[in-house]
Amino acid sequence: MEKFTTLTGIAAPMPLVNIDTDMIIPKQFLKTIHRSGLGKNLFDEMRYNPDGSENPDFVLNKPAYRDAQIIVAGDNFGCGSSREHAPWALKDFGIRAVISTSFADIFYNNCFQNGILPVALPQDAVDALMRDAENGANARLTIDLENQVVIGADGTEYPFQIDPHRRHNLLNGLDDIGLTLEKAASISSYEQQAAQSRPWV
Repeated sequence: MEKFTTLTGIAAPMPLVNIDTDMIIPKQFLKTIHRSGLGKNLFDEMRYNPDGSENPDFVLNKPAYRDAQIIVAGDNFGCGSSREHAPWALKDFGIRAVISTSFADIFYNNCFQNGILPVALPQDAVDALMRDAENGANARLTIDLENQVVIGADGTEYPFQIDPHRRHNLLNGLDDIGLTLEKAASISSYEQQAAQSRPWV
């Protein structure tokens, strides 16, 4: 998994509340078990018109936000079903962080397993960063995971809290499989000892 240390990038403003996982990646795209290729269908029903053409009014279709790496969103981001395809689609598009006042629990957990940092901040901080995001490429945000702070376009710092274990994993690019592989030598040693002491197993 890709490490997350410090990210400076364009933030797309999405001031909607209750953006659910079906909005992030509609159910018809859940047939794949691959993490790549879903970026083109991110926010599909909002990004595209019924004839398949782009909706020019949707934020990620606007020239200033086509390379956005951060989303600043309304409350309760990622609610709805537990589909892990939602963070897969965000990551494949290029989104590395989402800033909101709150997140649905399962989506929040899935983000950490896929190298995406969900940042929960108070409403006034989100409002300020939303205003920054509305300035497009002229206002880049910085998210410093090491020091647990979001830095606005004017240099204002917004500290955030994160579980130390999750912070460690993101900083080192570790998902659950990566954490297990860190113990590979100990696991192998245990298996050898178990095979010698219980050869009948």
